[in-house]
Amino acid sequence: MTEVLPESKSSKGTYGGALLEVDNLHVEFHTRAGVAKAVNGVTYSVNAGETLAVLGESGSGKSVTAQTIMGILDMPPGKIASGEIRFRGTDLLKLPEEERRKVRGEGVAMIFQDALSALNPVFPVGWQIAEMFRIHRGMSRADAKKKAIELMDRVRIPAAKERVSDYPHQFSGGMRQRIMIAMSIALDPEVLIADEPTTALDVTVQAQIMELLAELQRESNMGLILITHDLGVVADVADKIAVMYGGRIVENAEVHDLYRNPAHPYAKGLLESIPRVDLKGQELYAIKGMPPNLLDMPTGCAFHPRCPYRQEKCVTDVPPLHTISGTRGSACHFWREVLDGDAQ
Repeated sequence: MTEVLPESKSSKGTYGGALLEVDNLHVEFHTRAGVAKAVNGVTYSVNAGETLAVLGESGSGKSVTAQTIMGILDMPPGKIASGEIRFRGTDLLKLPEEERRKVRGEGVAMIFQDALSALNPVFPVGWQIAEMFRIHRGMSRADAKKKAIELMDRVRIPAAKERVSDYPHQFSGGMRQRIMIAMSIALDPEVLIADEPTTALDVTVQAQIMELLAELQRESNMGLILITHDLGVVADVADKIAVMYGGRIVENAEVHDLYRNPAHPYAKGLLESIPRVDLKGQELYAIKGMPPNLLDMPTGCAFHPRCPYRQEKCVTDVPPLHTISGTRGSACHFWREVLDGDAQ
């Protein structure tokens, strides 16, 4: 029996639960070298008007989780081993592809991390934005172009009417990112996933992009999932944080709790590696070692080869996500010591 698709945005009204829930998701990549376990039991959720920041080094599983949510994971070599992804209570993984496609754009949309690669170089940016309205709303080319200009104005691209026929290479990196944002919000999504939206942009432009996303969120009350490796970017915009390492969430917390006192050695290391004005001239802290090889994960806790709190138990036993308080958790056997700052 086919599951019922969530109601369209115009008719569904409010929803009492979390808009998007990822529940115990496992994703693997089957390669000639073996099976790479990219996502290992990830669970998180986002509500209307809420910002969830997903943090971690490259290869921690952040983007793979996002691609799986969007239904754009390459399969093969990718394979969803188990888990659920619920949008408004409906498991997207059980929907036929035709119905899953209806959720994409209107329900959940995504900003990709490399705007130049994501945009088609042979079509004007206005044509690419307007395509959303032509395909999903059945608009005429003229009406769709007007909507594209309105969206370019909305994301504050100067002289939008004159630039609607320009090509991606004619825009700066910051302006291309605004065009990507315009495309992602074209159908007024309820959840927006922003995958490294400020990568390769200078600090001033990063701040402008983050301010724009926050403004759009306030206007529409959408849920925002912000994927990044930079703790400094999310300090002022996130409500809660999920820290990923080796395909797992190793700590989740309200943003102020994590910044004030992290409960996992990896989260603590990320915070200590942020440049600080009061420590100018001192050597910047760096987490020792390298991220784990997903084809050959360490036994026990995946972080133990790099961890200053490591003991024998860490080498043999995989730590569960211990509940610290409320919704806060840490996947560390010695989270109390980490909170107290007592390194072994």
